[in-house]
Amino acid sequence: MNAVLDRQVSAYEARREEMEREYLGRWVVFHDEDLAGTYDSFEEAAEDAIERFGTGPYLIREVGASRIVRFPASVLSHPV
Repeated sequence: MNAVLDRQVSAYEARREEMEREYLGRWVVFHDEDLAGTYDSFEEAAEDAIERFGTGPYLIREVGASRIVRFPASVLSHPV
């Protein structure tokens, strides 16, 4: 995995309890090892992340989800 993305995952994990207490079930974006925003849907999170940070890297995560799914941002900006 990309070292920068590893840092985003580590930043999320360091704040996991806070995220689950405050934002359970919502989608979050982490960029530059900081919480960049919270959203009601993956689509909202992805649109905002792409608009603000381009192709990334950034982490989009559903708070409370059991696993992280990774794929390139180009999949989001150019859906099949």
